[in-house]
Amino acid sequence: MPEGLTTQTLPFPGVAAQSRAQPDYVEAPLRAFAIATIFWGIAGFAVGVLIAAQLAYPALNFGLEFTSFGRVRPLHTSAVIFAFGGNALFLTSLYVVQRTCRARLFGGEETAWFLFWGYQFFIVVAATGYLLGITQGKEYAEPEWYADLWLTVVWVAYLVVYGGTILRREEPHIYVANWFFLAFIITVAVLHLGNNVAIPVSLFGAKSYGAASGVQDAMIQWWYGHNAVGFFLTAGFLGMMYYFIPKQAERPVYSYRLSIVHFWALTFLYIWAGPHHLHHTALPDWAQTLGMVFSVMLWMPSWGGMINGLMTLSGAWDKLRTDPGLRFSVASLGFYGIATFEGPVMSIRAVNSLSHYTDWTIGHVHSGALGWNGFITFGVLYWLVPRLWGRTQLWSNRMASWHFWIATLGILLYITSMWVSGIMQGLMWRAYDHLGFLQYAFVETVAALHPYYVIRALGGVLYLTGALLMAYNLWRTVRMPVAEAQAARTVDALPAAA
Repeated sequence: MPEGLTTQTLPFPGVAAQSRAQPDYVEAPLRAFAIATIFWGIAGFAVGVLIAAQLAYPALNFGLEFTSFGRVRPLHTSAVIFAFGGNALFLTSLYVVQRTCRARLFGGEETAWFLFWGYQFFIVVAATGYLLGITQGKEYAEPEWYADLWLTVVWVAYLVVYGGTILRREEPHIYVANWFFLAFIITVAVLHLGNNVAIPVSLFGAKSYGAASGVQDAMIQWWYGHNAVGFFLTAGFLGMMYYFIPKQAERPVYSYRLSIVHFWALTFLYIWAGPHHLHHTALPDWAQTLGMVFSVMLWMPSWGGMINGLMTLSGAWDKLRTDPGLRFSVASLGFYGIATFEGPVMSIRAVNSLSHYTDWTIGHVHSGALGWNGFITFGVLYWLVPRLWGRTQLWSNRMASWHFWIATLGILLYITSMWVSGIMQGLMWRAYDHLGFLQYAFVETVAALHPYYVIRALGGVLYLTGALLMAYNLWRTVRMPVAEAQAARTVDALPAAA
């Protein structure tokens, strides 16, 4: 074999391929995205702990409009989804596309830095808008029109960079992770434009009016909301799963054919499922039923992807004892399976009549967000950060293991308390006495939920504690001396598809 070439196991099933000379990959902006992911994650988790504590102890609203639950809640939601999750997706997609295409990032380092600083600017503008009460006032409290316009510019640049890198690829095959990332980028662009069409009151004013109203606006909001989950929080993170779990396990993807079926089934079905959020509303029954049917059908491709990821570890399960990053990634698939089973069940009209507007929905959302999105991001960071900074290992595997168990306990406290409180809440709301009157006043249901809210806040504290341990561990990893063996690094290559 010529000098400088190595043989490595790749995500393709049963294929060993040669590594060629390393292209001049763009990495400095990716290191910035990794730092931003950790920073915004801790910020978002901390705000989540605050609002969980506010629900248990309302005095913690502090009597200030800027720290009230109504303003801080959308700050938490957006910080975790779009700041923490968004930076993680930028980081991993731009890392993966270069290595699976064996091509330098289209536009070079300068364009990648524009993506980084442009996205951070959007996050700051949106966050200050939430605290000042400047939003469109929709379900997800979307920022006002000027922030939306700037995000559109950044997102179009993101699509050009990602698509341009694929077009200039050296490898003829487009690896499946890139299909998931590309679907995420394109669909989120369509969702953003469709949901945020607004007419500004004035060119220099923050206020605007939406283009739709009434039930049409509600339909558009949940077309956007559910597919933000489907493509931002699912398809994008599945792109992570299909690249990083095989790399962590040093095994090929269990079934490449199943991964392709998974992609097309998921992308076709998810876009129709939004109306299940609007059961028992003014939305026509046929639209509600359509959303319910497609939601139930989503269970099959979702679990197909989960099984594909878990079976990739065939012959490598022993690595879970020694690799805490892989442990996070594999556990995330378990939470993905839980969330994608529970979601279709909750979309059924009879179940939804009990679960809707209750804390059961909150528990469901966080089993996916904390367990699936959070855990797979932690697993990727433990694998990727040492490599981006030229280190050979983590500073402390033991600390990473402590992070895993503390965060897992936090998730379990969180979601089980919300499951119990949500079901109890729903049952109390529709309980009648022998005269046909409501058996419980609303304030009685609020009082009954207090101990579960305290447990939820404790779960959030544990999850935040784990993230702080990770930040310290990765900081110490980056500060470790660079191993001499890393001076002449080789990188992974992908072969042409058979």
